Amino acid sequence: MRLKHSLFTRRQFLNGLLGGWLGGLAGLFLYPVLKFIFPPEREPEQVLLPLADYGSLEAGAIKNFAWGSKPGMLKKTAGGELLALVGVCTHLDCNVAYLPDKKKFFCACHEGWYDENGINIGGPPPKPLRRLAVTTEGENLVIRPEGAA
Repeated sequence: MRLKHSLFTRRQFLNGLLGGWLGGLAGLFLYPVLKFIFPPEREPEQVLLPLADYGSLEAGAIKNFAWGSKPGMLKKTAGGELLALVGVCTHLDCNVAYLPDKKKFFCACHEGWYDENGINIGGPPPKPLRRLAVTTEGENLVIRPEGAA
């Protein structure tokens, strides 16, 4: 059946379809390049946490904090030291969770396991969780990237 009146011809329809497909494909290729050139947010040089809120953790307890756009985890070890880790998996940057009953960190995306000190023990993660340096200055805990302290 042929229509007498149409808004556009077959050629215009196919050109629009092909042009839209090519535009979408170009967007797929340009997006990662633009994210590399213009990163969304830089990592902070330091984070200040109130000692009153974070200093009174019990041994083995975890408290979360923001480390730029990524989650950070502050843990008090059995020896009483504070251990700060970036809470993302070293495999594909998925968020990790601490399982206190198993005393392990777990990445649910690809079943990555880390021990209670953030060292990779199972699954695909190639490296341990990234550690952060913790110091006390006055009434604050200062968290910095390791090596910058």
